[in-house]
Amino acid sequence: MRFHTRKWVKPEDLNPNGTLFGGKLLSWIDEEAALYSIIQLENQRIVTKHMSEINFMASARQGDIIEIGIDVVKFGRTSIVLRSEVRNKMTQEKIITVDNITMVNLDSFGRPSAHGKTQIEYVKDRIAKP
Repeated sequence: MRFHTRKWVKPEDLNPNGTLFGGKLLSWIDEEAALYSIIQLENQRIVTKHMSEINFMASARQGDIIEIGIDVVKFGRTSIVLRSEVRNKMTQEKIITVDNITMVNLDSFGRPSAHGKTQIEYVKDRIAKP
């Protein structure tokens, strides 16, 4: 699992129990999945189609720093399926796992479109070297 993003849990991210609001965390995961997919599929027109069961394992409190990890499960013809794990940066405790997040590549008309990708590519490998 590669952890790409860190978030600092602030007062506005909390629920009435004083812990990180699950909806806020899912929003961060969805955004991270979209950004990852846009970079991998080289297309800004990406939408979330499906999220599998979400497993909350622990909580985060104000002041905690969390890390959002994303891995590719598989490449489909018009989609990319990801998994995500969020952990507390300081304690390494898992906060949440999502086993399948399906992101769909769209054409300029908003229809699913083949992306032609079959494996993870890193931006540094796409840059032409002199």
